[in-house]
Amino acid sequence: MSSILTNSSAFAAAAAAAAAVTIVSKSTVCPDRDSSLGDLPLSVSDLPMLSCHYIQKGLFFPSPPMPIASLVSLLSSSLSRALSLFPALAGRLSTPPDGRILVSCNDAGVEFAYATADSLTLPDLLAPSSDVPPAVKSLFPLDGAISFHGHFRPLASFQLTELADGAVFLGAAVNHAVVDGTSFWNFFNAWAELCRGGSPSPPDFRRNYFGDSKAVLRFPGGRGPEVTFPVDAPLRERIFRFSQEAIFDLKSRANDGFVKVATIGDPDAEIYGKQVHDPKAVMAYKEEQISSFQSLCAHVWRSVTRARKQLPPEAMTTFRMAVNCRHRVEPQVAPNYFGNAIQSIPTTAAVREVVGRDLRWAAGLLHRNVASHGNETIRRGVAVWEAAPRCFPLGNPDGAGLTMGSSHRFPMYEGNDFGWGLPAAVRSGRANKFDGKMSAFPEREGGRSVELEVCLAPETMEALLRDDEFMSYVAE
Repeated sequence: MSSILTNSSAFAAAAAAAAAVTIVSKSTVCPDRDSSLGDLPLSVSDLPMLSCHYIQKGLFFPSPPMPIASLVSLLSSSLSRALSLFPALAGRLSTPPDGRILVSCNDAGVEFAYATADSLTLPDLLAPSSDVPPAVKSLFPLDGAISFHGHFRPLASFQLTELADGAVFLGAAVNHAVVDGTSFWNFFNAWAELCRGGSPSPPDFRRNYFGDSKAVLRFPGGRGPEVTFPVDAPLRERIFRFSQEAIFDLKSRANDGFVKVATIGDPDAEIYGKQVHDPKAVMAYKEEQISSFQSLCAHVWRSVTRARKQLPPEAMTTFRMAVNCRHRVEPQVAPNYFGNAIQSIPTTAAVREVVGRDLRWAAGLLHRNVASHGNETIRRGVAVWEAAPRCFPLGNPDGAGLTMGSSHRFPMYEGNDFGWGLPAAVRSGRANKFDGKMSAFPEREGGRSVELEVCLAPETMEALLRDDEFMSYVAE
């Protein structure tokens, strides 16, 4: 009965939030120059994303120092120029008779909408120490769109929403078969730079990630794929902030026996047992040590697994981390390669071990998997996929998994000044969220703190919030 009530209240809250946002205008924005890029075949890293929702990410800004009409005009005109640098976003997907799926750079354009939310304010939507309000989801366009829909829907859509206190939210929905997180934020940064009057560099569209793959992902009857997880399952979503000091403490625990020392120009240098002045020795240590983020992930893995009271000790739990392969393959892919260049690294262990053993053990598992994910492992994964092409099975079917997406290293703040200051906060929409899905965001001020957006089943979130060990590391 309680789950039914949870579902009902969630649907009611979502309906009320949607009603609070009014679309004032909507237009199609096209590149300000004709594209000569032609067709771009989806790569072996793009194709598995066709069953995923569009990426939905957006930025809250304090009240801009200009009339809203001028702001809408400025964003629209700079978006047009940005699309000339990134013509793939202004195209559509197409499937010729041979079954290959392409991005046709046909300048069809993207959607740009202006909306108002007269009952919502910035403090309402960024309330600390509380769940993310359902109203945040209503600030994003193309809700529920699947990447395969790019055959007949825009590959990108943007919505500027003006709140009651004059603050604004700039939300984006971009096809996940066309971009990964790196490409998404590269585009956003370029748009912001153009808005400020700058001249950003164009991305790299060369389709040489894994050469000319012959693999074809086919959909019987022309029907596209379906999302691989239940989209209406009840969830609680919360932002947990971990300070630099808390993360360093977790890192010290994970690297048990290593003593943190202060060295000029590197406050995070750590060595084993005693201070070392040889730069080569320090560098060799850094390559071997468990990273801050791996330590944080291990802490969350252990904590959430404890909070899932229904899991038997012999059950297997998996922690998935999305990694950028651009610098991991040989030869390396350009950092500004526009497309997906990611793979998912699964680390699996028994519940009794994740819960019963210490942080160092769990962090060591994650570290070894990430450290070993190099050129050979990546290409072996590609070969396995090419032998049996399929969409990526996003979700948590056994109720024991965690999936970390996004990255605290993405330029979500420093690169996104549109001319009136840094964003106040980053938030995401409803897309690709399920029990155990997490996203990492950087600290606004540019420090080493990390924010984790965590989605969990209601009973798991309730137990996590009562977990003293987990909460002792969460900043107020």
